[in-house]
Amino acid sequence: MMLSDTNPPAGTVRDWLDFRSRTAGDRVSHLFFDGGPPVNWVELRNRAAAVAVRLSAMGVEKGESVAILLPNGRASVTGLFGAFYGGFVATPINLVAGSDAIAYALDHAEARVALVDETRLALWNEVAPVGSTALRADTASEFPTGCPESLAGLDATDDALLMYTSGTTGRPKGVVHTQASLLAGGWTTAIAHALANEDRALCILPIFHINGLCVTVIGSLLSGGAVAMAPGFSASRFWAQCAESGATWFSAVPTIFSHLVHGEHAPDAGTRDRIRFARSASAPLAPDIQIGFESRFGIPIVETMGLTETAAQILSNPLPPRKRKIGSPGIPVGNEIAILSGGLRALPPGQEGEIAVRGPNVMREYRKNPEANRAAFTKDGWFRTGDLGHRDLEGYVYVTGRLKEIIIKGGENIAPREIDEALYAHPDVVEAAAFPRACKEYGERVEAAVKLVEGARPPEQALLDFCRARVGDFKCPDAIHVLQALPRGPSGKIQRLKIAEITARLAD
Repeated sequence: MMLSDTNPPAGTVRDWLDFRSRTAGDRVSHLFFDGGPPVNWVELRNRAAAVAVRLSAMGVEKGESVAILLPNGRASVTGLFGAFYGGFVATPINLVAGSDAIAYALDHAEARVALVDETRLALWNEVAPVGSTALRADTASEFPTGCPESLAGLDATDDALLMYTSGTTGRPKGVVHTQASLLAGGWTTAIAHALANEDRALCILPIFHINGLCVTVIGSLLSGGAVAMAPGFSASRFWAQCAESGATWFSAVPTIFSHLVHGEHAPDAGTRDRIRFARSASAPLAPDIQIGFESRFGIPIVETMGLTETAAQILSNPLPPRKRKIGSPGIPVGNEIAILSGGLRALPPGQEGEIAVRGPNVMREYRKNPEANRAAFTKDGWFRTGDLGHRDLEGYVYVTGRLKEIIIKGGENIAPREIDEALYAHPDVVEAAAFPRACKEYGERVEAAVKLVEGARPPEQALLDFCRARVGDFKCPDAIHVLQALPRGPSGKIQRLKIAEITARLAD
């Protein structure tokens, strides 16, 4: 099975894992920072098959959701590939979301079985749907492999991944990818960055993020390279992890690059020379950060753009020495890009409109959400990203804004209404609206404004604690402003973007 620069990969994840096991079985597939040995392709295939057989023995059927509550590590790699291998729909759960969002995703996915890390068992017990079962992920692959041939047959059109992402409604939307679109997502990365089996990626982004999953894990499956799975990003340990793992590339979000630029640590000469490129995604990268990183460390950054709905990458700058344009996430790779007018007509270079994509890596649908599906796709098959931008004469795309009221904090999309609803649950809150505030660390941070019932005076910290319990630390506002009234438009709708201006004036 060879990768083509022009055609997406054939087959399924099972096919590719079997292929790697047969042809490069003793090559390392994954390394870890837990002191244990690395895993090779034969071992990974056998462990994945064992998980698949065990899930099948528990009565999980092909196409059924298997929830994955696992931080980066051995169990997450085995569990993820086990779900794919068995023909189940892997459903990674965002572990930093609030319990309400996690409970919603588990219920919406109709997951009867979950692979759960022992450190997340308490969370599972809190949010688990009635009648569901947790399988300890660290023991799942100890089940005898049995007969993988007895597993249901797989086709490229079968569903493989269900990943939840917040939308403007405030409720997470379930993005469904098939085996084919999942592989195509990894393929766009592999061909854009010329990944080979000699490459070794450092994975610092969680697998419940489409970047960590598709770009690093699936991209390396297709290229045959290895992945070093870090528990997460640590500015103090990052360069040492690059050295220890022998990393040749990594993918990160702009916030991480900012931390590295302003951090105390730097790579040794051998590590710096070995890393071919660093990849930036999930949010626009500030030019000053890119220039500062490259000047300080001598490692080129390749800025890209992708979405959960497109199995990550849709745009990428070329690798050096080809032209990279700072401020642009690049050109289409493996798919088509259009800039659409308000009437959904393709616009010429230089004109701003909505960025749309069409190609093999686009999701099949939003699960159980026909209204969102109708809004997301044009009649001729373009997926509307909700981002505004334009193309130059060389085909490089520039992102200029967003159609939707999404807050992008550190590369993660946060729906303001989800925070609104958490605050509205407080008995003293009459009106609430979350909004973005520009900041150097995250690009945008979350703030909120509320109108309280007359005479109520809850401390800001009490409101913050109340909100944090419902949406989690990451989405919780950094500040909550108490206003006499929130600005409204002619229709009565709260005007979020004006709140940032009002609160800034009040603070002066």
